[in-house]
Amino acid sequence: MTGRFAEEIVTTHRGGIRGTVVDGIHVALGIPYARPPFGSRRLREPAPVPPWSGVRDCTRFGPVVPQSAELPGAPAWDPRREDVLSLNVWSPVGEPGRGLPVLFWIHGGAYTFGSSAQPDYDGTALARTGLVVVTCNYRVGFEGFGHVPGLPDNRGLLDQIAALRWVRENIRAFGGDPGNVTVAGQSAGGGSIACLMAGPRAGGLFRRALVHSVPDAYFPREFAAALSREVAEAAGLPATADALSAADPQRLVEASDQVARRYADDPLAGPLHYDTVLYGPVLDGDLLTTEPVEALAAGAATAVDLLVCHTTEEYWLMHEVGSMPPVTTEDGLVRYLADQRLPPRLAADYRSLMPHASVRDVFLAIAGDAVFATHSVSLAEAHARAGGRARLARFDRRRTRPDGSAVRAWHAADVPFAFGTLDAEGIDFLTGGPADADDRALSRRMVRAWADFATRGDPGWAPLGANRTPADVHVWSVPHDRAEGELPAHARWRNLRADAMHLS
Repeated sequence: MTGRFAEEIVTTHRGGIRGTVVDGIHVALGIPYARPPFGSRRLREPAPVPPWSGVRDCTRFGPVVPQSAELPGAPAWDPRREDVLSLNVWSPVGEPGRGLPVLFWIHGGAYTFGSSAQPDYDGTALARTGLVVVTCNYRVGFEGFGHVPGLPDNRGLLDQIAALRWVRENIRAFGGDPGNVTVAGQSAGGGSIACLMAGPRAGGLFRRALVHSVPDAYFPREFAAALSREVAEAAGLPATADALSAADPQRLVEASDQVARRYADDPLAGPLHYDTVLYGPVLDGDLLTTEPVEALAAGAATAVDLLVCHTTEEYWLMHEVGSMPPVTTEDGLVRYLADQRLPPRLAADYRSLMPHASVRDVFLAIAGDAVFATHSVSLAEAHARAGGRARLARFDRRRTRPDGSAVRAWHAADVPFAFGTLDAEGIDFLTGGPADADDRALSRRMVRAWADFATRGDPGWAPLGANRTPADVHVWSVPHDRAEGELPAHARWRNLRADAMHLS
């Protein structure tokens, strides 16, 4: 149907679904790809959805997985709803069998919160370029990544693999090509993709990978087990499979928040004091046997084309939202470097590159590089050295507000530009205010680059060579894009800091 607003029924392998058609884009929301992960399936691998009779209404997003976060424009977790493993599809209206490229999005959220219903993840603009866009929910927090003795680790990653298998089996019905799938994600979503590339379980489910701001956060099993014991103790439970499987999800969410606050309040707590993320991919010896940089360097995914991007001021977002304790003194900066096992000289090196910055800003620059930027660059370089095709980009879009304050190129600011969702609810916080003409032009360039990469593996600039040079790095900026070597003076120091961090 081609009206501005209509209905369209699509037949999947499990049954018919009814979505809506808006201005030529078919939108199907809340399609289940696995059974509810509760009851006898609690804390276990996702199980297939049984077939249904009739036509299922898929005109609203599915419920959110257990979490305490409430994000602008997105539904909050409702403990009464258990059908949380769902996905959404945006596709251009037309005849089935067109074989359009597929972009599969994995949301971020520190492996602890988030959902596919966030307004900046609307797939309409990308679908208008000729893509079939899929976004999915997956288990986060304790449900997805808490270590439980005798039960599988990395349940959130297993959910993502199950959703990708759904795409392989069903996406033709939406006009997509199951042999031309690009996985895309930011932050925890990008880290998830790095894990899927590193391990064998997702082999053959995607052809390309597009990752933004990948965190260096992979937990040895012993560390994950120790954190789970702390959460169980805070919940008043024994750290056993039976007790944790039977626990109220709300109780584990609250216990996790309690443990995170305790680390944030203790300056002597080591690395978790500065980054109180309790959950992440576990080196379980099965799905993930080694950290992704090592796996990519060994050639684990050379057949997968890779595009990596990070922002130039990642950690300023964490300061703005108050998710990490500030470091504002020289002594505190020295202690941070020691806790993170980073070279003590980094403070002086960064100070020489940004001599007028406050201690807080030096800390934020180092922390952003340590957690996101350097790791993202390392993934691209390792993939290229192993013989894979890897491209690298940085997001450096800045503005000045009317009051003279700076709009930073911080963590997640690039996402609404790449999705073409600059007018979505709650986006002003990430972008610093209403979009202007330069912002909209940048968004069009980023949407086009994502679409071209998903279609044919070429976003518009060359892959990394054997030895990276500034010209190999594409910089997204306003009023126009540039090569890294052409960064303005206020940002030029960023060319050097990844090299300093590599020496750690």
